[in-house]
Amino acid sequence: VNNCGLQLVIQTSSITDKSKPFEFRINKEQSSFHNRLLQHDLEKNYSGRQDYTNFGSSSSITFPVLQRTAEEKILNSDRLTLERQKLTVCPIIDGEDHLRLLNFQHNFITRIQNISNLQHLVFLDLYDNQIEEISGLSTLRSLRVLLLGKNRIKKISNLENLKNLDVLDLHGNQISKIENISHLNELRVLNLARNLLTIVENLNGLDSLTELNLRHNQVSAIKDVDTLPRLQRLFLSFNNISSFEDILCLADSSSLSDITFDGNPIAQETWYKHTVLHHMMQLRQLDMKRITEEERRMASVAARKEEERKRESHKQTLLKEKKRLTICNIARQWEIQQNRIALVASLNQDKDNEPCQINGSAAYVFPEESRSLDTILSSAVQGLSVLESHLVEVEGDTLCLYGAGALECLDRNWSIQTAGIIVTVSFMFIEFDEIVQVLTKLKIKFPNSVHLKFKDTNLVTLQQFNALAQMHRIEQLTVDPQGNPVVNLTLWKYYVLFRLNHFNLQKINGVKVTENDIVMAERLFGILAYVASSELPHYRMLSLFGESRRKQFHCLLEGKGKKSGIGSEENSDNRRNGGESTTRATLNYMTKDFHMEKLEEIKERKTFCQTYVENLVKEAADINMKNELLQKLWPQMFIELVRDAVIEIRNKNSYMKLCLQRIIDQKQ
Repeated sequence: VNNCGLQLVIQTSSITDKSKPFEFRINKEQSSFHNRLLQHDLEKNYSGRQDYTNFGSSSSITFPVLQRTAEEKILNSDRLTLERQKLTVCPIIDGEDHLRLLNFQHNFITRIQNISNLQHLVFLDLYDNQIEEISGLSTLRSLRVLLLGKNRIKKISNLENLKNLDVLDLHGNQISKIENISHLNELRVLNLARNLLTIVENLNGLDSLTELNLRHNQVSAIKDVDTLPRLQRLFLSFNNISSFEDILCLADSSSLSDITFDGNPIAQETWYKHTVLHHMMQLRQLDMKRITEEERRMASVAARKEEERKRESHKQTLLKEKKRLTICNIARQWEIQQNRIALVASLNQDKDNEPCQINGSAAYVFPEESRSLDTILSSAVQGLSVLESHLVEVEGDTLCLYGAGALECLDRNWSIQTAGIIVTVSFMFIEFDEIVQVLTKLKIKFPNSVHLKFKDTNLVTLQQFNALAQMHRIEQLTVDPQGNPVVNLTLWKYYVLFRLNHFNLQKINGVKVTENDIVMAERLFGILAYVASSELPHYRMLSLFGESRRKQFHCLLEGKGKKSGIGSEENSDNRRNGGESTTRATLNYMTKDFHMEKLEEIKERKTFCQTYVENLVKEAADINMKNELLQKLWPQMFIELVRDAVIEIRNKNSYMKLCLQRIIDQKQ
């Protein structure tokens, strides 16, 4: 299709003079049909002049009646041109049954009618009229060319009997769907440019179609084109095609030799030409430009690179999706774990409380119900265990740890290069108490890490920040509000600045730390460290600080640290030396497990002491009871002792003999 007018060749076998071909030509001035059609051979020469007609009218007929002179009929017996006659209806054409060409271009006709008697008509041109519906053509079985461009047609219909149609021009209408043309197996040229099409479909059955014009539509997807065995030229300029996947069926067409995509979003892509040429090796022209062998070779190379890029992109997409699913699984497990902890805490609290009265009856938590909920939570965890329960990922200079199992990665043999580039360590869905246990390893494995991030780590109390003091250096700290209730405390940032004062923190949650913040932190929590150090026993202080802290501790006992001015100087010195303040070091964090161990130890000691005291009390009670009994029995016992003694010494000689005998017996 070119924009140079119309040139047709129609083969016919019923022309009087068969020795010469009949050519009908309409130049650009005679027609506004802006696309090259086909040149049809007719068996008679065309003189090139227009027919002059006279119209008569009758009072009993509402349509104009065409009358031609005998001379005109002889000169142009098989053609009639009525263009630019300001016609609003098709005139009645009597006595012209032999007509083969009829031209109604550039009129105001709104309906096709009064031509059903022209059964030998081969060429019908109704370009640039006001026709809204295709009709009145059922008897024109010989029609080969039908030109209905630039009308108001909204639907393709009533073409069932035009099985010999060779050219169908419907450009410049309001058609939104391709339909009712699958029976036109002789159709070679179909022009649907400048319509309202969005999808190209329903082209099955057009076995003879060689040219399809779809310029200036709203096409975004193409179907069925690969089923057209003879299609050679396809024009898709100025549509909405944005990806090669939308036109993938074109790659399966082996007959296409000329195609246009200019004016589409896809044509703006850098890979456009190379991709099209790679998938359509049989093309000779692309966007009206001839394709060279060098372009084909370059397209093949570029296409291979693009395929590699797509495979890599697909691989990365799969990895990202796997990562997303794993993180979702870890998040669900974390949520289930937190719900279980909350449930256990609730049950323990209910055991300690009295049953509440509801409507006069006591409300209890039934063990069956609690076990049922616990079973549900367990089954949910088992269902999610198919996916990974933790994830370790290095993104640039950030080490991301998802799930408690990710902490085990710190035991790996990290390469020096990888460990050296890690600046940020991010913890997600991990209990803070479990993180505390690996902070020492973290300090050793990644010596350049200066930024810690916490999200969903159950940071609840200010005391937990004390554990971060064992790191060797922290410049930035980020605590996400999600899963960390401590962020809701107003003074948490000031406590962090106070407790981790020796790190010289630069940013907290992305906000730069100022000198005013440091001063405010000291004012708010300075007395806290002093109280903590004052209440701690001396032996605990010595064991806590070791030899390197004893000198500072003795200075503290002498009162040097009690004055605010001297305390400030000490803090400044400690910050300059990069050491931890003596008083701040007394603020430690005890993990839940360690706390539970301590509680168990205290409980055991309490039990031992209670048992020991109970035994002492029991023994004292027994002694007291025996003493009371002795006091009651002693008078009688004393009387009996005196009586026995008197009886024994009453006979002095016998008594002396008895005593001597006892002495002898003892010696023997």
